[in-house]
Amino acid sequence: MHHFKYRDNELYCEDVPVRIIAEQIGTPFYLYSHATLKRHYLIFDEAFEGLDRLVCYSAKANTNLSVLKLFESLGSGLDIVSGGELYRGLKAGFSPDKIVYSGVGKRVDEIDYALEAGILMFNVESIEELELINKRAGILETIAPVAIRVNPDVDPKTHPYISTGLKKNKFGIDKEAAIEGYNVARGLENIDVVGIDCHIGSQITDAKPFVEALESIKDLIDELRKIGLDIRFLDMGGGLGITYNDESPPHPREYAKEIVASLKGTQLKLILEPGRVIVGNAGILVTEVLFRKSGKDKEFIIADAGMNDLMRPTLYSAFHAIEPVVDNEGQQITADVVGPICETGDFLAVDRKISDVIKGDLLAVMSAGAYGFTMSSNYCSRPRVAEVMVKDDNFYVVRDRERYEDLVNGESIPPFLDV
Repeated sequence: MHHFKYRDNELYCEDVPVRIIAEQIGTPFYLYSHATLKRHYLIFDEAFEGLDRLVCYSAKANTNLSVLKLFESLGSGLDIVSGGELYRGLKAGFSPDKIVYSGVGKRVDEIDYALEAGILMFNVESIEELELINKRAGILETIAPVAIRVNPDVDPKTHPYISTGLKKNKFGIDKEAAIEGYNVARGLENIDVVGIDCHIGSQITDAKPFVEALESIKDLIDELRKIGLDIRFLDMGGGLGITYNDESPPHPREYAKEIVASLKGTQLKLILEPGRVIVGNAGILVTEVLFRKSGKDKEFIIADAGMNDLMRPTLYSAFHAIEPVVDNEGQQITADVVGPICETGDFLAVDRKISDVIKGDLLAVMSAGAYGFTMSSNYCSRPRVAEVMVKDDNFYVVRDRERYEDLVNGESIPPFLDV
């Protein structure tokens, strides 16, 4: 359920016509619904009622400070994968002891930043990383709390680019090698082994892979406890999918039901890292039609948003529904919706049935709240778009549209060229 609805053939975000926002700030822009973000977070968290838990929103899905602040105000923790996300999280007010640092390639400066901040734990992806964290903690005269990310070799049945739990993926340590990894960890003087981490992928639309992974990890926890390791945190990651087109992902309550039943009485604190399932359908990308073009075999709708603004269709052949902001209930055509980037792969939709829009019409690219702005770039020297949040009948620009001056911020011409 989201708060993007038509009233008299005009698309609204909560109680604000999307057209009015476009007229006042221009296009393209990302638009987020406060009510949807709040509702999705609370539904997910409450689904795990009865378990000792910490929901750590996955920052990489959408790192806008206003989005982060909303979740912080609701009691969320934060899952981060970079020093920049840690900076954003602290800036938004997250308590460091509710921040989990995941990711396969942590730099020394990022590790030091997290140690000095006092985060809840590192999700460690390799023995070399574990040894580096131990070394840095020693230099900083502190103790690093860690969980080891264990790869359970479970097929999440999702796009191969966002599958992370198979042996062939770059993430984590094989389950068979996990005992050895934990033995190494407990022998390091600046490491406190506090948990175990498992994340099998993203945009998963079936609860069974989660349950399969959980059972595998529980067996491993029993083995670790037998050798004297007190595993307190079980981090199950995120990955629950949303409906983009015809997917039928489980409701969070259905997803949570079996996990809650399986963990009752285990004395483990469950950490969850939802991202897409909370923000995905809480945001859209609004773009204006620049031109229509009829080719010999194709009809093209050329919009002012391109692959640099929304990468998912180009990167994953991902489907996003595209709706007219003002629906004139005219005929539908089959067309490619493309952007202004000089790449054949610059498209928002291919061979899509869509309203027969004309120059100046507005289009809403739906389900764009996750991995939208966060994956955007300045390719072709295009300023990144504005971000807007609606609450009730008001809208707020929560990130200004970049200007041309912003494109060269930090650049300089050395003296030998300045002639």
